[in-house]
Amino acid sequence: MGVASGLSMRDCAATVAFKEKVESRMLDWLEKSAADLGRGIESGAIDPVALTQAFLGAIDGHDARDRIYAQVTAERALAEAEAAAERARAGQRLSPLDGVPVSWKDLFDTAGVATEAGSALLKGRVPTRDAEVLRNATAAGLICLGKTHMSELAFSGIGLNPMTATPPCVNDPGAVPGGSSSGAAASVAFGLAAAGIGSDTGGSVRIPAAWNDLVGLKTTAGRVSCAGTVPLCRKFDTVGPLTRTVEDAALLLGILEGKPVPDLRGASLKGTRMAVLESVALDQVREAPLAGFERTLHRLREAGVELEFLKAEEVAEAMALSAPLFTAEAYGEWKEVIEAAPDKMFEQILERFRAGASFSGPEYVAAWHKLDAHRATWNARIAGYDAVLLPTAPILPPNIERLMHDQDYYVTENLLALRNTRIGNLMGSAAITLPTGVPSCGLMMLGQGGSEERLLRLAAAAEPLFGTP
Repeated sequence: MGVASGLSMRDCAATVAFKEKVESRMLDWLEKSAADLGRGIESGAIDPVALTQAFLGAIDGHDARDRIYAQVTAERALAEAEAAAERARAGQRLSPLDGVPVSWKDLFDTAGVATEAGSALLKGRVPTRDAEVLRNATAAGLICLGKTHMSELAFSGIGLNPMTATPPCVNDPGAVPGGSSSGAAASVAFGLAAAGIGSDTGGSVRIPAAWNDLVGLKTTAGRVSCAGTVPLCRKFDTVGPLTRTVEDAALLLGILEGKPVPDLRGASLKGTRMAVLESVALDQVREAPLAGFERTLHRLREAGVELEFLKAEEVAEAMALSAPLFTAEAYGEWKEVIEAAPDKMFEQILERFRAGASFSGPEYVAAWHKLDAHRATWNARIAGYDAVLLPTAPILPPNIERLMHDQDYYVTENLLALRNTRIGNLMGSAAITLPTGVPSCGLMMLGQGGSEERLLRLAAAAEPLFGTP
């Protein structure tokens, strides 16, 4: 047969070896940072079409494909990859990530593709136009792989969604991945996207990033456009990336807002002064997250960072305002849709929304007045620090089965999951979470609103200190 086909046994062996080498290289692509993939495209070592095919193949071949992706936009992805390849050959790339495939949380409108925000209430909702951040990303040459699963209407930090799908956690197959950007985190952690774009209202980027050993950037409310996204609490909703590296997060921040990318060159911890937040943030922190946090503090001290412990009474007072601020706005946003078909919701999420009905308009307005005062106090208190440090989450990812059958466990874990991250949202802060080297444990850095560039530089300098789990 070898002679008849014109191929010797040696030729056949060489062909198989070459194919295996190519496949190995493509598998290696799935583990690279978005920035490294972009550099590979720039140098000519990586073809955007082959790269996109590698990701699409990995998605289709993954056991958890349908738990991670709500929609795979293969046709769009390959068309965008062909255009990126042509630009690369012509030396006309649109950005450092031109040709790099990413995933999108299923609350970003995608023209002609169902965008259902993890809810049966929105089944069949097909927008006619891309969200503004997706348009910005497309204009920068990013490849849209598809839409990832999420918590119902983004109103849960644990990532459990029995109504559509619960994505897996990379460190524990029996645990939730964190939410509400659950599929976004899983898509990156399992090598099914180079980065994921999510949203954060009370921790929905940072919790799944921390529990899946990723970098997660929470932007300042109003900085990155939410136009064309399914809302939860418009005054708190933010857009941010989940990535493998701080460099990727910086690149994506610039791309999402259509502005210059923050410059990380020369980032250093030399001469920095950081505060360790004691108020609320260190209460009930469990063994593994505490170990991860203490490990990072030790490494930062060794690197010359001056650390001071900080008490801030306004944090506890602001946290007490969470119910009227978050639940009242969320229920006000969704009441008519929810009450038209409440049976389409997971009971725990339904109850959380309905809790917003217990607050009056005057209570909501008064809560905002109080929060504005607390924010002013907070910003004055932290002005002398380069960043404020705290564990991203006080707990590890909870068990899925127990969450489904143990009401007390569900309530306790759900409230604790978002407790620390919610501090950043209430105080109007920018925030970033980094892996600590302890699986599913993150270090969070907070700064004043609008301080993303400073936080990214600090995070880039700190990143090499901690290693990976």
